[in-house]
Amino acid sequence: MKIDDFNRGLFDFLAVSTTPYHAVESMKKILESEGFKELREGDGWKLTDGSRYYVSRGDSSLAAFSYSTDLVDKGIRIAGAHTDSPALKVKPNPDMYRKSYLQIGVEVYGGALLNPWFDRELSLAGRVTFKGKGASIETALVDFKRPVAVIPSLAIHLDRDANKKRSINAQKDLPPVIMQCFDDKPSLDHILKDEINSNNSGRVEEILSHDLFFYDGMAPSQWGLKREFITGSRLDNLLSCFAGIRGICDSKNHDPVLVIFNDHEEAGSVSDVGAQGPFLKSVLQRICGDMESYYRVADRSTMISMDNAHGIHPNFADKYDAEHGPLLNSGPVIKRNANQRYATVAHTEAIFREIAKGEDIPVQSFVVRSDMACGSTIGPLTAAETGIKTIDVGVPTWAMHSVRETAGVKDLYWLYKIVKKYFAKGSD
Repeated sequence: MKIDDFNRGLFDFLAVSTTPYHAVESMKKILESEGFKELREGDGWKLTDGSRYYVSRGDSSLAAFSYSTDLVDKGIRIAGAHTDSPALKVKPNPDMYRKSYLQIGVEVYGGALLNPWFDRELSLAGRVTFKGKGASIETALVDFKRPVAVIPSLAIHLDRDANKKRSINAQKDLPPVIMQCFDDKPSLDHILKDEINSNNSGRVEEILSHDLFFYDGMAPSQWGLKREFITGSRLDNLLSCFAGIRGICDSKNHDPVLVIFNDHEEAGSVSDVGAQGPFLKSVLQRICGDMESYYRVADRSTMISMDNAHGIHPNFADKYDAEHGPLLNSGPVIKRNANQRYATVAHTEAIFREIAKGEDIPVQSFVVRSDMACGSTIGPLTAAETGIKTIDVGVPTWAMHSVRETAGVKDLYWLYKIVKKYFAKGSD
């Protein structure tokens, strides 16, 4: 696959993966088109040597794997990422009627950079639970796929210090405007009911609950005088999800390999679908068959934890360690931290570097400044939960956690090639 074809596939994936639920749904379709068979956690599993499977949890986390009966001897080669991104999540009772405008109450999900959310056309997507015909409780994915909201800034004339010391009150300043209403006061529940029924022939009787997120309505783009940059929403961490899903599909391998995509990383990962929950370990235990086999497999296994890295910002170069400031379009980044905020150790770094060297792909290193706090990933959590040796890597990006982030056109493609080789030939 050529780099331009790969990036076109990435843009298509980003466009439909507007929430973790939609990202999982998108990856399911990719897996099914490549011959993966669906498993359900509540069913008994009968795995066939050489077959490929996937299983989801909570509609927002997904694992896919190739099964082999000799996994105890070989171990499992794993790659993981997370499906969620910082966003504005709709509150349970969101309707706010002010001065003829309907606004929607929101909470900040994850560590979002909030300033870029203002004056931007936003759409709305997520998961809705409702009472269907016959009093059944059903769930549907919703995506308005068009601009439906804006968070307008206050004019500079009314806030003369806005460019000097603007602060954002998440409760007061963030509710988006979604419509103007003078006489009638439609609720979001009514709007959701109409939206779902328009596509499902009157299926909804009553909205019961929802998990909805506003998202940037602008499509991702490739830019720069040499078209060397990519900008779009949710690059953290759908870039890594796309590298992982394409890597396992395109490796065409029937050795024991697995990808895991967890929700809730941006909120701490403590949930039934998060990396600090039991999802990955339960899948591995069922693949192995018994705990003795599991412990033997874990000892022979490795994991690549993929999450975006901080590319050095030319306007703020002093915010980075001078010897560890990754450049865009200069290769995937290996992340290290003395206090194990990243799971990388010398052995796992050596494995990754050797695969990259064999593919003639450059690799960079990131270490946070010694006087600054370090973020973390699913890597240390899954390593601690499973006992599997792990490395933390990622694509260098600018504006991490903004509503739109920027990466280089080459780095994700290079990461994909490393993951594909890792799955195809292993890490020995």
